[in-house]
Amino acid sequence: MSLDVKNAIQSGKTVLGIEFGSTRIKAVLIGEDNTPIASGNHDWENSLVNNLWTYSVEDIWKGLQDSYQKMATDVKQQYGVTLHTVGAIGFSAMMHGYMAFDKDEELLVPFRTWRNNITEQASTELTKLFNYNIPQRWSIAHLYQAILNQEEHFTDISFQTTLAGYIQWKLTGEKVLGVGEASGVFPIDLKTKNYNQTMTDQFNELIASKNLPWKLEDILPEVKVAGEHAGVLTEEGAKLLDPTGELAAGIPLCPPEGDAGTGMVATNSVAKRTGNVSAGTSAFAMVVLEKDLSKVYPEIDLVTTPTGNLVAMAHSNNCSSDLNAWIGLFEEFSKTMGMEVDRNKLYETLFKQALQGDPDGGGLLSYGYLSGEHMTHFEEGRPLFVRSTDSNFNLANFMRVHLFTAFGAMKIGMDILIKEEKVKLDEILGHGGIFKTEGVGQGILAGAFNVPVSVMETAGEGGAWGIALLGSYMINKKDNETLDEFLNEKVFADQAVKTMSPDPKDVEGFEQFMERYKKGLGIERAAVDNLK
Repeated sequence: MSLDVKNAIQSGKTVLGIEFGSTRIKAVLIGEDNTPIASGNHDWENSLVNNLWTYSVEDIWKGLQDSYQKMATDVKQQYGVTLHTVGAIGFSAMMHGYMAFDKDEELLVPFRTWRNNITEQASTELTKLFNYNIPQRWSIAHLYQAILNQEEHFTDISFQTTLAGYIQWKLTGEKVLGVGEASGVFPIDLKTKNYNQTMTDQFNELIASKNLPWKLEDILPEVKVAGEHAGVLTEEGAKLLDPTGELAAGIPLCPPEGDAGTGMVATNSVAKRTGNVSAGTSAFAMVVLEKDLSKVYPEIDLVTTPTGNLVAMAHSNNCSSDLNAWIGLFEEFSKTMGMEVDRNKLYETLFKQALQGDPDGGGLLSYGYLSGEHMTHFEEGRPLFVRSTDSNFNLANFMRVHLFTAFGAMKIGMDILIKEEKVKLDEILGHGGIFKTEGVGQGILAGAFNVPVSVMETAGEGGAWGIALLGSYMINKKDNETLDEFLNEKVFADQAVKTMSPDPKDVEGFEQFMERYKKGLGIERAAVDNLK
């Protein structure tokens, strides 16, 4: 046990980060050197209720408290001390979505997550109005769709926020969002680092005939940039986070961010010409731009870094869920045959098998659309595996094509950036479970994008570590020290990085797969329509 770590815990010099992912809530405590010293996880799943993907309020708080308590227990077991305070706290969550509250702070409709592709009309109309892409999962699209649908609740809205903003509000009383998260609520003016005023006025004029008791600026959270303070933990908030009463109030909180922003921080990808790919339930590539795109693309979201710099985002709703289901099937088969196989070993073995496959996946085709996929215009999904009579159907190609399709929809957006907009990228940083098996997901992604892909030894730490780093930046930055300077000098200076350059055979093979992928969308469409 390090005496320095124990002293840091007792003197409140650690920082806590908690992120609400799609399938896991993770709490990470970092020390004075910004490395993780304790953690706690809580698994959870969204539910399909009345054809909408959601998480209950009860599950949100249960998961938050459980992940925190497991982290605090980890501290106690490792260092023999009880956690009473920290230097800062940061909260992060899945970007976008819709949480609307009335004047009594009651949730008006169940939390609508990013996974719901139900706002196509609103998305299309707002994109045309603003001449700025408004994706279906953005909060403003959900709000306007509720108005178009004439839902009863929208007249009673007093406050609208995201999951990260909701947690921050309840724990501090502050209605705020980090600018990166806010950029998935409503378009941001890069000069003011605030909501675009021209577009705000356009929206208010658009809904003026409804004679609503609110204007858009009245119900949205205040925007903060990385490094700014965004409230302190109240007595009530401390009890919500830690019902045991051990955690003290008064701890400062950094601006809450979305998982896209924290992924950028966790991979040191906040500077221009850098990018990262986060691969989990969904997949998204974030590319920090040197200049604006030449035109509006419905496949490309424009968001910002936590400091307010322009980012192009190629987001797909589906990534590893169907792949995980297939590996679960192999695990079930192993048990049926009387073989107890470690799940991590199973993943590693099957992933490595993919390296033995044909460059194009042997002519096989797969769509891992567990939910709708906005990138290819599907409101609803059907996981689908297809092969022709002359395809090379074996285990290696089966695994390879399922790893291909995990990046397939995202590839469509990245092709726009790299091939059409000629965006320059020095490298892509990969993080998420799909990169844990060395050289597999990393090599396939390098082939998909035809760009060097790097993975850090902290790739598995993810967004909870990223938001903890933003908390550390808030309390430890020097005067005028930028976020990328802080990350380069205080966090990643000695970080071990493994880089893979694209293999020309893999590049050609993935392009051949994408030809099948695009041509086969009609098969997926028929599966969705015929199996309702």
